[in-house]
Amino acid sequence: MAAHHWLGVDLGGTKILVGLFDDQFQVVARAKQPTNYEDGGPAVFARIVTAVDEVLQSGKVEPAQVKGMTLAVPGQVVPRSTVVRYAPNLNWRDFDLAPLIPSQWTWPVVVENDVRMGTYGEWRLGAAKGSQHVFGIFPGTGVGGGLILDGQLYHGFNGHAGEIGHIIVGWNKGIELEALAGRRNLMNRAREVIADSPKAVRKAWKGLDPTTFKSSQIAEYAEKSEPVMSYLVDEAARALAAGVGTVINLLSPEVIVVGGGMTQAIGGPLVERIWEIAQRYALPRATENVRCVMAALGDDAGITGAAAYAKERFGA
Repeated sequence: MAAHHWLGVDLGGTKILVGLFDDQFQVVARAKQPTNYEDGGPAVFARIVTAVDEVLQSGKVEPAQVKGMTLAVPGQVVPRSTVVRYAPNLNWRDFDLAPLIPSQWTWPVVVENDVRMGTYGEWRLGAAKGSQHVFGIFPGTGVGGGLILDGQLYHGFNGHAGEIGHIIVGWNKGIELEALAGRRNLMNRAREVIADSPKAVRKAWKGLDPTTFKSSQIAEYAEKSEPVMSYLVDEAARALAAGVGTVINLLSPEVIVVGGGMTQAIGGPLVERIWEIAQRYALPRATENVRCVMAALGDDAGITGAAAYAKERFGA
């Protein structure tokens, strides 16, 4: 009997990751492509197809051996469909992926939210394994979240549960959490902060464009205590902490998993700062025995969770 394999696709705002897994969820092959969302949805999907072809060839796996695939996208998905209702960091609205699925994909495909899949991966095989109540928060290009409640992936009535990046943290001005903690918005704000900084700071930034910075560069500058980045990273941590504290008061998770590109780049200090401040927002004893941990699967959280979810949906 041919071995079963599972595909996980993590479509991010800047890159596409594809992982091919065996039945024990060992990585057989992985591939990466740039998202280049500016080229439009069909071009992005074509790169997904290229990456899938690459992992099958690299892993020497026939299409018939693939039993299911989850495509994780950074946005809202219409429940039980292939329609992406809204993906702000891709500029997608009501975008149906079904017509783009190639005929050679003989396996079933489910479309899910990317951070929901990252949280699912950390719950099944990562930092929150064995827990029953998990909240995942992933600051990257934007800020996403996922929930495991009573040992089940939670979607909510309209399928949009977990969208922590869009909670309002500045109610009087309608400011969303993602506006303060998502990398893209953070770097747009950096330009404003630099323009209003003392002359020495402006001089140090001359010729540099913060809007092009990756998470690793943000981390590098913050680690050197560069004033603009240190200020913005700490402001992001405070905003993320407000979101975490709110979720603790509302849903009482036992584990908070902090993942995403920003977290990977900055590391433990960011998680520690988030947790330190989140506890100030939580009700008395609401954080008792609660753990706030860094995601253990790193960049593989999304593809691992997506593949594991495909097996849950389509496995025998």
